[in-house]
Amino acid sequence: MSTFNLPDLGEGLQDAEIVTWHAGAGDHVVADQPLVSVETDKAVVEIPSPQAGRIARCFGEPGDIVKIGSPLVEFETAAQPDAGTVVGTIATEEKPKPAAATPTTVIAPGTARAKATPAVRALAQRLGIDLSHVAASGPDGAIMAADVERAAAAIAAAGPLEPLRGVRRAMAVKMERAHAEVVPATVTEEADIHDWHAESDVTLRLIRAIVAGCEAEPALNAWYLGRDKGRRLHTNVDLGIAMDTEDGLFVPVLRDVGARGPDDLRRGLERMKTDVRARSIPAEELRGQTITLSNFGMFGGRHAALVVLPPQVAILGAGRIAERAVAHEGRAAVRRVLPLSLTFDHRAVMGGEASRFLAALAADLEESE
Repeated sequence: MSTFNLPDLGEGLQDAEIVTWHAGAGDHVVADQPLVSVETDKAVVEIPSPQAGRIARCFGEPGDIVKIGSPLVEFETAAQPDAGTVVGTIATEEKPKPAAATPTTVIAPGTARAKATPAVRALAQRLGIDLSHVAASGPDGAIMAADVERAAAAIAAAGPLEPLRGVRRAMAVKMERAHAEVVPATVTEEADIHDWHAESDVTLRLIRAIVAGCEAEPALNAWYLGRDKGRRLHTNVDLGIAMDTEDGLFVPVLRDVGARGPDDLRRGLERMKTDVRARSIPAEELRGQTITLSNFGMFGGRHAALVVLPPQVAILGAGRIAERAVAHEGRAAVRRVLPLSLTFDHRAVMGGEASRFLAALAADLEESE
């Protein structure tokens, strides 16, 4: 027997969700034949067989979360796998460890840090309540039986637990990482775009302006490596474009936007939108962005404190365009204004750098066409 473990899919990912098995126990497969599709990092990735042979066992069902390095398939034929045919590094072992079970509930017995009597702890365990999530009403912050019963009633009224899957789960994991690592700060500005042509493409103008901002302040077009306490400045601007869908948030990447013309960029945007809607966008087009644009204003909102996803150090938000009374050429006037929000990682970017980037970006936007 030989065991094929879930390979490293890159980007520091820790696990993947099984979407579909393309082969099962008893099937004979050849090298490079698709074994299973998994979803991770907001993309569905097909994992090929590392060898030819008959499958003795598949670990996991569709919907299960499998850790990187955990057993995926056991082969009857003890052939040597071809590491060049799969994504990442393949680990094999003679006695596979069982795949980690997916928990059926997220409500655990109370922890020792909560102040409660043994009777209250027993009640919480019986009702499936985590005491660390219960608001205490007793003396000195003690949790009372009524507090546990109130929490249980609230959970019951909220309906059944719906574990996050697929895109939403990937987003949650990324947000947790960003919250744990990034030191965010936000600066805002408004660009007077009243002199734009009526047919101006807002997204293309924003892309051009981001390039101008990166030329003025390269520190914003960078990756910060927290473990090494260092940064990598990028020459090309590989721009992540946040796209909202019913399944969750996707951020495909437009490569080297500073070297591409408007028509090429527009074709690239439309193709990415089509691929995202069809859930067919390649995994490599969801990775490697050096800075991100969120045009949330098309839905509403003026300014926002956005989330920087490491190793990036900056994200630009464009709010809803509206007419406002502003000072223009020394007089009050009603002008079309585009609100801008720049959130940056203060570990790697100074406030002055962020402000100069945003000023250069706004100046580019205010140029007439």
